[in-house]
Amino acid sequence: MSEQPLTQEFPDPYDIPLESINVAQPALFQSDAHWRYFERLRAEDPVHYCADSAFGPYWSLTRYKEIFEVDTNHELFSSAAGITVGGLGGNPVPKPVTDQPPQEQQPAGQQSQFGGFSMFIAMDPPKHDLQRATVTGVVAPPNLAAMEGTIRERACKILDSLPVGETFNWVDRVSIELTTQMLAILFDFPLEDRRKLTRWSDVATSAPGIVVNSPEERRAELLECLEYFTRLWNDRVKRPPGNDLISMLAHGKDTRDMAPFEFLGNLLLLIVGGNDTTRNSISGGVLALNQHPSEYEKLRNDVSLIPNMVSEIIRWQTPLAHMRRTAVRDTVVGGKHIKAGDKLVMWYVSGNRDETAIPDAGRFLIDRPKARQHLSFGFGIHRCMGNRLAEMQLRVLWEEIMKRFDFVEVVGEPERTYSTFVKGYTALPVRLHKR
Repeated sequence: MSEQPLTQEFPDPYDIPLESINVAQPALFQSDAHWRYFERLRAEDPVHYCADSAFGPYWSLTRYKEIFEVDTNHELFSSAAGITVGGLGGNPVPKPVTDQPPQEQQPAGQQSQFGGFSMFIAMDPPKHDLQRATVTGVVAPPNLAAMEGTIRERACKILDSLPVGETFNWVDRVSIELTTQMLAILFDFPLEDRRKLTRWSDVATSAPGIVVNSPEERRAELLECLEYFTRLWNDRVKRPPGNDLISMLAHGKDTRDMAPFEFLGNLLLLIVGGNDTTRNSISGGVLALNQHPSEYEKLRNDVSLIPNMVSEIIRWQTPLAHMRRTAVRDTVVGGKHIKAGDKLVMWYVSGNRDETAIPDAGRFLIDRPKARQHLSFGFGIHRCMGNRLAEMQLRVLWEEIMKRFDFVEVVGEPERTYSTFVKGYTALPVRLHKR
C-alpha cells in the first residue's frame, strides 16, 4: 500500500493558541507528531472545541473519564450520523450494480463511513442490536476455542517461512498475512484471493490520493468487493446455514433482506474490524518491544507474561485512534455545553495515555496490572465484538515467535498510515535472530 509522503512539519503545540489546536490531521499521525498535542489537551482542555477543520467543527475528548462517559451512553450520543470525524473521505454512494443481494434498492437512513455505506456500527438500537447479534456467533467462545489450533497452524507456517538474518517487511510478511488468512476463514473466503480483503480494507479506510487516486477509483474497487461477496452470498443462500459470516448474514432473519449497500457496509466493517486492528497491533508490538528493550528482556525471561503483554500492546498501539458520536440533544460533558448535532470525537489514542486513569500510562509495561482496562476496543453497545479473537491471534503469534526467535529486531524507521482513524503501519523493516 503506497502512502502520501511526509511533507508537513508541525509546530510545537505549546507554541500555538489552545483554541487553534486541530488534531484531526492525517499527517499529524503519519509523522507520529500527535502525542504532545494530546498531552496539552488532556492537561488544559480535555473537552476541546475545534471550530475549523477540514471536517468541520468538532469536540475532542482526550481523557479516559469523558470518553467512557460518552461511549457508554448511546441514547444521548448517537452513532447513526457517522463513526469517524470526517467520514473517511465523504465519498458519494455508488450506483447499484447487477447480481445484488436480495433487495435491489438504496439503503434507507444515514450514510456511514467506509465510502458512504450503511453498517451496524453506525446504527442505534434496535437495528444495531439485531444486526450485530446475527454475526456475533462467529466469535462465540466455542468457535474461538475451535479456531485456536488453526491460528497456531497458520502462525507457525508464516513464521517458519521467514528469512533469518535478512531484512524484510514485517507488516507484509507477518501482520497482514496472518490476519488476512484468519479473515478468509471467518468469511469462508477463497484463500487464494485473500489479499483482496487487505486491498478492500485499505481502499475503504484511506482518503482518495493515498491508496487510490480518486473517489471514482475507490467506488469502482468497492463495487468489485460487493460483486465478489454477492456471488458468495448467493452461494450461501442455496446451502444450509453455516458458521461463516456470509452464511450468518445470508440466513439471519434481521440481515437476509439487507439492501446492497447495507450489505457492503457491513462487509467493510467486518473486514476492517478483523484486519486493520489486529495487523497493526502485531506490528506495533514488535516496535514497542524494540523501543523498550528492558521489556523485551522481561519477556525473554518469562513468556507467561504474553497474555498480559497482548493487552498492553493493544493499549499502547491503539489501532483505531478514535470513534465519533453525535449529540442528540443539548447536554454537558466535562463542564462544556454541547449542543444537539455537535460531533464528539473520542480520541482513544489519548485516553489510553491518560495518567489520571491509567498509572504510568506513558510507559510500555508488559506486566502492567489491570492491562485490559484500556479504551482500544471501546465500551458500551459498540464494543469491538472481535476483541477476544484479536487477543487470541496476538497471544498465539507471540507464543510461537518466542519459541523460534530471540530477537525480532527493527532495523529501520517504520512507515505509518496517513489517517486519523487507522493508527498503523505500512512498513516495518526487521531482521530475525534465532534463539
